Amino acid sequence: MYTVGGIYGMLENRSIIMDIPYTYWEANDGWFVGYINAYPEHLTQGHDLAELEEMLIDVYQIRQDEEKRLAQKRKSGILRVKVSA
Repeated sequence: MYTVGGIYGMLENRSIIMDIPYTYWEANDGWFVGYINAYPEHLTQGHDLAELEEMLIDVYQIRQDEEKRLAQKRKSGILRVKVSA
C-alpha cells in the first residue's frame, strides 16, 4: 500500500485501485445524484447507487483523459505584478 497525492492504492496487474471520495443524495424523484469531490461541477445521476457509481467512474476516466491531453499543451510562466503597500 502506498500514497500518491493523498490517494491510496495497491498495484494489481499494473492497475491502481484508488479510493475517490464523492458526494451523493437521493433526489425527490428517486434518482441518485452525485459528483466526485474533486470535480463538483460534473454532476451525474443513476437509478440506484450502483448505477451512480458507474457514472462517477465514467466521469473520473473522462476527466483523467482530458488532463492527459491538456498536460501536453500546457505551458507555465511567471507573472510579475506590482502590488501597492
